[in-house]
This record gives sequence, structure tokens and C-alpha cells, in this order.
Amino acid sequence: MKITFLGTGTSQGVPVIACNCAVCMSDDLRDKRLRSSVIIEEDEKMILIDTSPDFRQQMLREKISRLDAILFTHDHRDHIAGLDDVRAYNFLHRKPMDVYAEERVGRALMHEFPYIFAERRYPGVPQVSVKIIGNDPFDINGIRITPVRAMHYRLPVLGFRIGDFAYITDANHIPAEEMTKLEGLKAFTICALRKKEHISHFNLAQALEVIRRISPGKSYLTHIGHQMGRHAGVEKELPDGVTLAWDGLSFTI
Repeated sequence: MKITFLGTGTSQGVPVIACNCAVCMSDDLRDKRLRSSVIIEEDEKMILIDTSPDFRQQMLREKISRLDAILFTHDHRDHIAGLDDVRAYNFLHRKPMDVYAEERVGRALMHEFPYIFAERRYPGVPQVSVKIIGNDPFDINGIRITPVRAMHYRLPVLGFRIGDFAYITDANHIPAEEMTKLEGLKAFTICALRKKEHISHFNLAQALEVIRRISPGKSYLTHIGHQMGRHAGVEKELPDGVTLAWDGLSFTI
């Protein structure tokens, strides 16, 4: 299994316009964070988690010419806004894109992209086939996907376990019964927005506590806000086996 981080940043708390902060002005490419997304390659299948607003740029950068399915964690704009650009893969594969989402998220997609789901669609609009999922495991082309329920303040969201890899973003609580789904991981990704506590995201200390409890082989922090600081400095503060992810980081397990 190969995992590639397409983006590791967030729209949350980022002074996008005329930003002159140390992170924005950094020469370290690991500080250039697009919005969070990850792609998993398993058995020659490519499964994407979330279509960020930077989806097109991310896929072009990584030269990803195949995409078999998309999983959505939740319906916030920074995780779904890139869906329109799936049309390129419709053209390449000559079929609708399979999209897996909870019922609430599916309704949100229809609201945000009504032209995709219209009864009479304009020629050339993206084509998607929405598959409604819950909290039970399911298969995509023989690949087992295990949803992991988490809470993003009061909003239920999903993380996903695929084999020995799990990915949870935009959360600040994982129920005890869901933590059991994270046992025995070789690689784990969890959001860590900043060092200061936040109402709806794990901060650094909280993310490290989750990692300590499940004890995966290797852990990667994502959905990193500018308030976390520069990559090189934060890395020095992290325990063994934990690293800040960065855009374009790729590894196999």
C-alpha cells in the first residue's frame, strides 16, 4: 500500500490575504501546505479521501492519472470544494466517479453542486455515482474500508481505516468504542491544528495523546494551521515515531 499526502494544511485560522507570517515566508517547501487530502494506492486501485479546493493542483503535481473512488470525511467546504474537477477523470475513464459519503454529506453535495445532480444536465458537467455509507465496513473493488466515527465539535465525521493505515482529520474526539478500530496500525494520520486548544480540532498535545493510546508504528500529523509554526521547529518537539506530514510526502507500508 502506498500513501501520498496531497495536502496537509487548512483554511482554519489562516491569514490568506497579504500574509507576511514566518510560515508563509518560509523557504522550506514543507511549510507550503495546501488543503488536506490523501490518496491511497492498493492493488493498483487509487482511492482519494476528500476533494479539497486544491484538488486539481494536487493531482497535477503528483501526476495521478487514475482515480477509482473518492471517500468523504464530512461536508465542510475545504473538504468537498474540488469535486467539480473530477470531470477530468470522467473523461479519462469514460464513466461516473464512485463517491462514498454519509447520507448527510450526500445531501450537502447535491446542495453545493446542483448542476451535477440535475435531472437535465448540461453536457460536460462532472458525473458522479454517490454510494451512501454508514459506520459499517464496506468494500471498494475488493479493498476493505472501515469507517471510524469521530466528532468535529458537534458534527459527526468519519475517518477511514484501509488495511494497516488509518486517516482521521477535522476531529476533536474519538469515542472509546471507535478507538478499538485503530488497534494494530502500521501508519496513522491525525489532525493537529495548532498548539493552543481549539473548539473543534485536536491540538498538538491532544493528537499526541491519541497516538500514545493506540500506539501505531508510525504517525503523521495533518490539517496543520499556520499557528502551529514552521515544520523544522515543530519536528524537534515531537516524540519518536511521530512527524508532521507535508504536501507530497509519500510512503509505503
